[in-house]
Amino acid sequence: MTAIPNHPMRRTVLASLGLAATLLAIRPAGSEGRPQASKEVSMTVRYATQAVGDVGVFYREAGPRDAPLLLLLHGFPTSGHMFRDLIPRLADRYRVIAPDLPGFGNTLAPPRAQFAYTFDRLAEVIEGFVDALGLTRYALYVFDYGAPTGLRLAMRRPERVTAIVTQNGNAYAEGLSREWEPWQAYWRDPSPERREACRASLSDAAIRVQYEHGAPKGLVSPDGMALDRHFMRRPEAEEIQLDLILDYRSNVALYPKFQDYFRAQRPPLLAVWGRNDPFFLPAGAEAYRRDLPEAEVHLLDTGHFALETHHAEIAGLMRDFLGRTMARD
Repeated sequence: MTAIPNHPMRRTVLASLGLAATLLAIRPAGSEGRPQASKEVSMTVRYATQAVGDVGVFYREAGPRDAPLLLLLHGFPTSGHMFRDLIPRLADRYRVIAPDLPGFGNTLAPPRAQFAYTFDRLAEVIEGFVDALGLTRYALYVFDYGAPTGLRLAMRRPERVTAIVTQNGNAYAEGLSREWEPWQAYWRDPSPERREACRASLSDAAIRVQYEHGAPKGLVSPDGMALDRHFMRRPEAEEIQLDLILDYRSNVALYPKFQDYFRAQRPPLLAVWGRNDPFFLPAGAEAYRRDLPEAEVHLLDTGHFALETHHAEIAGLMRDFLGRTMARD
């Protein structure tokens, strides 16, 4: 072929070759020596729905089917969508599964008249989901509402839990800020007036505060909060959330039993926390060391939804922690 010095086509070809070389050089950590096709398949996020009684649990999954398992449990008012940036950073080494809880995201659950929206019921559904998929050993990632849900699973089936990562997921009274007072007033007096006062927590403005308060300016994508607002406008969505707000008192009542579980079972635990969270204070992260002296605690300069701004840092901490603790399992 005749050379075409400085021809636009030649420059395009050379640029494409350079881009291809760059892409080939980028590998997820721990992927050396694995076939490229297999790696790409394992990194692909798959979406499915699993029937658990009268609930259709929607979930995201990625990673090799025979790899150590991570079960990611989201919080209020979001869904498994909150893990969209974290999953690809873990899926080369772990099988990662993130279900949407009943009443959240794309999970299909019955109306309130036919289904009790309590944390005991959420945990029962997730336990049924785990059983339906045949998951017998897993590490838990728990955030916000995912913490009392996942810790119920851990107490019921402690032999299944290899490790716990808690990201702004509370199990100690000192972790609750003064922002909880309207909810606590509703717990003490579950009157229609107290219930109505809690409705402000479900507004567009309140959802924005959850995402942006204490987070680095300009780093929070609007996508997550837009999706949460969409789901909050579905029929019965607000009433379901108000039911769960009232039942949150059952989680606080269980804190001593969660702590008994920590002392008895000694699960390896990583607490990685947005230190500027207005709802769950850093003291709640530090408190885990009281019952688990070897717990690893990291406070990040961000807010409640720490994954929105610090997913890379959290993934790195998880890979290091799980690489050490699950290797001993």
